[in-house]
Amino acid sequence: MSDDPTRDTHPAIEAVLIEGYRRMSATEKLERVTALNQAVQQLALLDIRRRHPKADERELSLRLASRWIEPDLMKRAFGWDVDKEGY
Repeated sequence: MSDDPTRDTHPAIEAVLIEGYRRMSATEKLERVTALNQAVQQLALLDIRRRHPKADERELSLRLASRWIEPDLMKRAFGWDVDKEGY
């Protein structure tokens, strides 16, 4: 294991992972990225539901979108003022 605290994967395991990624088709890589993005969104949605238990579906969607879309665009496109409403 490396002495670098930011590296938590053993070099031998990392080599196996990299080789596995190299063998994947572009479609498989895209599927992996899509699944990871969906997982991140689900975790974010869980956090939003915890912070705003009375929020309806529209509010949940806006709060989720506001984590990825710039505040100015959120305000222009959806009328959602991040500075006023929060994330």
